[in-house]
Amino acid sequence: MSFFPEGRLTNEDISAQFPDWTADKIYEKTGFRSRNIAASDETASDLAYGAAVKLLAAHPGLADQIDLLVFCTQSPDYVLPTSACVLQDRLGLATTCAAFDFNLGCSGYVYGLSIVKSMIESGQATKALFLTGETYSKWMGPTARSVMTIFGDAGTATLVEACQAEAQKIGPFVYGTDGRGKNDLIVHGSATRPLDSDAQSDSLPPEGNLPDRLYMDGPEIFSFTIRSVPKAVQALLTKSEMTYDDLDWVIFHQANKFMLDHLRRQCHIPEEKFVFAMENYGNTVSNTIPVVLVDMLAAGTLQRGQKLMLVGFGVGYSWSACILEW
Repeated sequence: MSFFPEGRLTNEDISAQFPDWTADKIYEKTGFRSRNIAASDETASDLAYGAAVKLLAAHPGLADQIDLLVFCTQSPDYVLPTSACVLQDRLGLATTCAAFDFNLGCSGYVYGLSIVKSMIESGQATKALFLTGETYSKWMGPTARSVMTIFGDAGTATLVEACQAEAQKIGPFVYGTDGRGKNDLIVHGSATRPLDSDAQSDSLPPEGNLPDRLYMDGPEIFSFTIRSVPKAVQALLTKSEMTYDDLDWVIFHQANKFMLDHLRRQCHIPEEKFVFAMENYGNTVSNTIPVVLVDMLAAGTLQRGQKLMLVGFGVGYSWSACILEW
């Protein structure tokens, strides 16, 4: 399930603030027409909660059976306590339920599936509620148009449960990390590291060192994706002993359409199997892949038994990919 805040920021709204960027130009560069923006008193856990309520309402009695709650977010309610504890209480889950957050962005959904799968396969859980939630809008300054055109807010809820099967339904996985890219998408001064103690203060432009403001170096991130994502895709095909002929859908993190078009061509993915479906949502970080899945289910294009490749990549740098049988 997915859940979005009521606030919206359209390309026309951005163009009114920055007249040299027309609404059509923004759409041409990003593939986004609008994005949802959380209210000042609305948090990432509120959005995840909204998605979870919808999921639990569709499955009466499920709340009492959930024994694992995992929440992926980079915009938690508090530094402490963990937002997953807050969500366990709000959702009325049993106090015997394990609950924790993990901090990952665009690769987070695939990482989360791996965490949940591992805990179920090791016998530590049977029914897991995997939530994502992000409010990157909280980190955007009023003049940060480069990130304003890209990011939106959302929350999602996914149920993963144990089953008997001859073959694995989730996996295999491949992962990658390159922390040298940390400065290319970062919010300085947002936790405990002092601004003046980090060497990046001399290497970033002034706007990159503003406290509590999202800084993004778009060209460097684009270079990273072109360099790393195709290798991860090929590694997953090799590890799973599959080709694109074996897959029904390939779903990448919905960074922006310009980037995804380049990646699809570089990876030689058949266009009819490649999904871009975030025109009215923007880049919702860890939410993008599950939001696509929800919309595909609603449209009837995602069917039981279909095989998917899921690929997440971005802030960190961090990336991950897996095969999933729906």
